[in-house]
Formats: sequence, structure tokens, C-alpha cells
Amino acid sequence: MISCSSPLHVQSLCSSKTNNNIIASRRRASFSSSLLITTPRTCVCMASLPVSQSSSSSTATPFVLDNNSILKFIPQPRQVVPPEVDDNNRLTELLETAQRTLQQESSNPTDKMKLIDTLQRLGVAYHFEEDINSLLQGFSNGQPNENEDDPFTTSLRFRLLRHNGYHVSTGTLALLIPPVGAIYVDPDVFKKFMDKNGKFKESLGGDLMGMLSLYEASHLGANGEDILSEAMKFTETKLKESAAHVAPQIRRQILQSLELPRHLRMARLESRRYIEEYGRESGHNLALLELAKLDYNNVQSLHQLELAEISRWWKNLGLVDKLTFARDRPLECFLWTVGLLPEPKHSGCRIELAKTIAILLVIDDIFDTHGSFDQLVLFTNAIRRWDLNAMEELPEYMKICYMALYNTTNEICYKVLKENGWSVLPYLKRTWIDMIEGFMLEAEWLNSGHVPNLEEYIENGVTTAGSYMALVHLFFLIGEGVTDDNVKLLLDPYPKLFSCSGRILRLWDDLGTAKEEQERGDVASSIQLFMRENNVSSEGEARKQIIEIIQGLWKELNGELMGPNALPLPIIKTSFNMARTSQVVYQHDEDSYFSSVDSYVQSLFFTPI
Repeated sequence: MISCSSPLHVQSLCSSKTNNNIIASRRRASFSSSLLITTPRTCVCMASLPVSQSSSSSTATPFVLDNNSILKFIPQPRQVVPPEVDDNNRLTELLETAQRTLQQESSNPTDKMKLIDTLQRLGVAYHFEEDINSLLQGFSNGQPNENEDDPFTTSLRFRLLRHNGYHVSTGTLALLIPPVGAIYVDPDVFKKFMDKNGKFKESLGGDLMGMLSLYEASHLGANGEDILSEAMKFTETKLKESAAHVAPQIRRQILQSLELPRHLRMARLESRRYIEEYGRESGHNLALLELAKLDYNNVQSLHQLELAEISRWWKNLGLVDKLTFARDRPLECFLWTVGLLPEPKHSGCRIELAKTIAILLVIDDIFDTHGSFDQLVLFTNAIRRWDLNAMEELPEYMKICYMALYNTTNEICYKVLKENGWSVLPYLKRTWIDMIEGFMLEAEWLNSGHVPNLEEYIENGVTTAGSYMALVHLFFLIGEGVTDDNVKLLLDPYPKLFSCSGRILRLWDDLGTAKEEQERGDVASSIQLFMRENNVSSEGEARKQIIEIIQGLWKELNGELMGPNALPLPIIKTSFNMARTSQVVYQHDEDSYFSSVDSYVQSLFFTPI
């Protein structure tokens, strides 16, 4: 049923896989609620995303949701990349120039760290992984001299090392097996900036860039890292006090960080935003800016190819033609895949992931709007059996959906087996069964009038949001660092890393869709349950408390990077990206980084720089 052909010709297993992601949150408008925004709003961070006028292909297009519109809009593969953008020779020149800069031995170590940081923010660091890892190894061994570090350099080094998989023991920096992703940097490196009472020295407040660097670093803290919590409070206060009295460019940087620290930002969205900002910075590197723009447009063209492939597959599958009540939202599915897997090398993973999300949305619609309770019981039992004979008792529309799920999952298993020799059907099947059983539990709550407690609701909601299913699938689809030992960590129970990320997703989902759910008379969300259990009468206050819970979950998530049973770094990064993307999709406050998701879709997929 699923077309295996792909115009992308990617080499890794990622290039031909699927992933179930997120999100069809049962009786939460989920993807659709997040993208159907009727009034675009500007924000501090994203107000400067212009529509390029440099070529005919840069004309802004209407926001596309349905599959047929996508197929009509996106040109055939050979037409996607404009000739002036598809300049491989120029790209090669720019990459070589940037690489020479990274490799210059005489360069100041702090300047090298700033360059690495800039490359990562611009979204082009993936071209220089070996050089960057070599430099980070040197920084982990104490370059620059730790005793001479200022707050800016110490904080930047701390953040780069922890973000990229390095360990800093007390007082010294040392690499801790980055391939397995054990990311731990000891916050004691900041003690030299504190007084004898354990407070940060007030004199530091005059160093605004140092305060900004320390503020960003503090958001990688875990539970129990009190120095980082203190650093966050101290720097936030100093930055807020100073924001109104500094130059516009510095003020903009401060306000952006206070609104959304970089550790929480969606990678591709940040690349688009920062390319525009970097071009306004005094003394910016013109060659690096050109590289970033060219690479961004090339990756955007790749995304168009991927989206065309997904749309063709969806049309050929014909699921929504038979199930007219189901959502036809390939673009929404694809947005999530880019959030979770921003690196170009994961092209095939994004394609397969979007396919599975699309089927997940249909199943969500069956449980949410179409199936009777008795039919849902039959469907759940059939999924548990995972046998084509099990679908004989199902209504016709359920048979079609069952077949699509069965075939898609088995195709993923075949690809993983062919490429890596792993038999993964028991793992993938288990995640689907768990999710369907979660949907059924919610149906039982609604049918019986049962109101779950907050913990019951959230734990089940992580499952029905597709979090576990998505991450387990991606674990095998990405395929990096998979061993017999870490495979055992995937089920019974699922890794805490997955749970923390899934809880952040669940709570942002509720914050973004609770009003619509309440109007439809759905089961109470986490907001209403929190109000009920904590005697809170104000929904606004409950929302603030939920956001504080999310902040605590981020500390737990950071802490999971330091666990003794660390999963491979690629799946750790993907788990973090799930949490980041959920905030982008579901937070729609006025003047927010996230207030115009439809504009971001335009910028990410259809409007070149």
C-alpha cells in the first residue's frame, strides 16, 4: 500500500524510514488546533522574517493544509531548486573557508568557541562535525586557561560542552564518551564568581554579555544543581534591570533570551531567525552569512522534496478518500518531523515519520469523533492481536485504517531488518498497542463519566500523544548507537527521558488547546484537573503553575543526560527536540516567539532567504 520509491536517494537507513510521532492527542485538537491560526501576530523574536524578493520563487504562498493543494503547489523535484541557489561550487568554496577558520591553530580559543556557537545557531555546524568535536575536546581539557576565564567564556564553554556531549568534573574539564550521550558539566566551575555567602558577586552585573551567557548556560541545569538555579535568578534580575538602558541590538538579544532561552528553541526555526539577526550584527562574517543563507535554502528545497514525497504517498494510500471524516494534514505532520529531526541527513526518517503521524491522526479521529464505543472495543482488541485475521469483525472503515497501520509498521520493520539485522516488530507493535489502549481508556472515562486525577491523566496522556511510540520508532530508524544493552531500556517501563519529554508535550498541548476542548465538552484537561486538586479558582493562575511544572520537567530532562544508562546521543537530542517543538506548536500567546505558527511554516518550507 505504501510507495517505496523516493526521489531523495539518501544513503542511511534514516533515508527510508518512518516514524510515528506525536501528537494526535485524543480529544485535543492537536496538530490542527495549533496551525489553524487566523490572525498572524508579530513577536520580539520573529518579527524580522521577511519575504525574500530576490527571485520569482520567493513569492509568499498561501498557507497550505490539504494534500491536493500541496501537490499542486510543490513543483517536481528537478524544478524545486532555483538555479541561482543550486550553486554547488560556491557552497564548496564557502565550506572550505569556514573549515580553514575552524582549523587555524593561532586563533583565540574564545573566538573559536564563539565561532562554533555561531555555526550551530546558523544551522550549518553539521558540515563540520569532526573539526568541532576536535575543538571541543581541547576545550574539555581546559582551554582556555580556566583560572583566567571571565563569566562569558566560562558560561559559553560550559554550555557548548554540555550541549554537545562532554563531561566536566569538579574543577577540570574532561570528555565523557560523547557517542553515548552522557552529558554532564559540573556547575562548580561557576563558584569562582560567587562570594563567601554563596551568592553571585554583584560586580558581575556590569558585564552584560557575561550575564547573558551565564543566563543561557543556566538553562541546562538539572535538579540539585543549585548553583545554576541561583545563576538563573541572578542573571534574570540583572538582565531585566539593564534591558532598557542598553543599545537596541543588545536589548533585542536580552529580550529574546528572556522570552525563550536558546536551550528551548526549535533548531530550524532558530536558524531562520538567527540568519536574519546575524546579518544585522556589526562585524559579521560575510562569507559565513552567505554560507548560512545558501545552506538554508538548499535544506528548504530538500524539505520541499520530502513534502512532495509524503503528499504523493498519502494520496496513493487513499485513506482519507475512504474515511472522509479523517484529517487530511500532511503539512502538519511534516512540521513535527522537522522539529524532531532538523539535520538534513535524517531526510528519510522525516518522510517515514510523517507517514506514521498521518495514520496516527486518522486513528485519533476514529476514537475522538467517529467510532462508537462498541466499535472502539473491537478495534482495540484487533490491534492487541496484531493479526490480519483479527480485522474480520471490524466495520469497513476500521479495516482500511487497520490495514494501513499494519502494512506501514511492517514495512518499517523490514527496512530496519534489511539494513541493520534487528528484528524490531515486538518493540514497534508494543508502542502502538499501548497507545490504542490509552485511547480506549480515555473513551472509557468519557463513557462512564469518570474524572481521572492529574497524575493518571498526564501519564496516560503521554502515551496517547504518541510520545513513546514516536521515540521508540526513531530509536531504531535513526539507528545510531543501538546495542543489545540499550535496547533493553526501551520498554517496561519506557525510559524516563521519553517520559519527561512526553509530559512536556502533553502539558503544552493542554495549554494550547484547553479552551477548544472545554467548548466541545471533552474530558477535563490538566488545567482543570490542577484547579480541582489544588483548589485554584483562576485558570490564569493554574496555567502559570502548569508552566512551572514544565520548567521542572526540563530540569528532569536535563538530568537524564547524566544518567548511568544513557541512551545514544541522537535519540537524546530527538527527545529534547520533541519538548522544544511542542512549545512552538502549542504556545500562541500575544507577542510570543510562537504566536504565528503559520508564518513559521511559510518561512521553513516555502519562503527562501
